[in-house]
Amino acid sequence: MILVSLVKVNTGGTMKKIIRFTASWCAPCKVLAKRLEGVDLGVPVEVIDIDTNTTLTQQFGIRSVPTLVMVEGETYVKTYHGIHTVDLIKEWAVT
Repeated sequence: MILVSLVKVNTGGTMKKIIRFTASWCAPCKVLAKRLEGVDLGVPVEVIDIDTNTTLTQQFGIRSVPTLVMVEGETYVKTYHGIHTVDLIKEWAVT
């Protein structure tokens, strides 16, 4: 079972969120972070450093960064690897 901190909505239910796996030494991660600065993807984004949160990194099987993982509650929905344009990431986030 994948354990994820849950984002609660006012009704008490859980909702979708994106987990952005990153590393301080990763140049593409820095580019992606800059691209996503101030961008509304329509869901909350939680940033996880793979070097400081190895448990979550292993639970999701992260092998490369940057990686975006969408979850709904505690359920895995989909993954997006690498660095892409903001438009492609937005499209991924809503489909």
